[in-house]
Amino acid sequence: MTISVTPKAAKQIQKAMAQRGGGVGLRLAVKTSGCSGYAYALEFADVAVADDLRFESEGVQLLVAAQSLPMIDGTQLDWVREGLNEGFKFNNPNASATCGCGESFKV
Repeated sequence: MTISVTPKAAKQIQKAMAQRGGGVGLRLAVKTSGCSGYAYALEFADVAVADDLRFESEGVQLLVAAQSLPMIDGTQLDWVREGLNEGFKFNNPNASATCGCGESFKV
């Protein structure tokens, strides 16, 4: 079981953590939301909680709640620029469908 980030995503995470003054890593979670059923949630973590699973990728610490891992196992977080927009993109091998706007997914 693993979660990873690309070098571009790692650079953005490290930059944001430096701007906010630190933290232990980036927490990834899945919540019920959107037209496809689930949505990704990202937040910077100042402390790890008891059910966090830890993954290290490209020098970045990723924290994932144990209940979210089955839906995002094998996911790679990338940083992409599409036209005038830029942001994180989840390459999730478990997603069987995504909504038209790309905000939610189905497993």
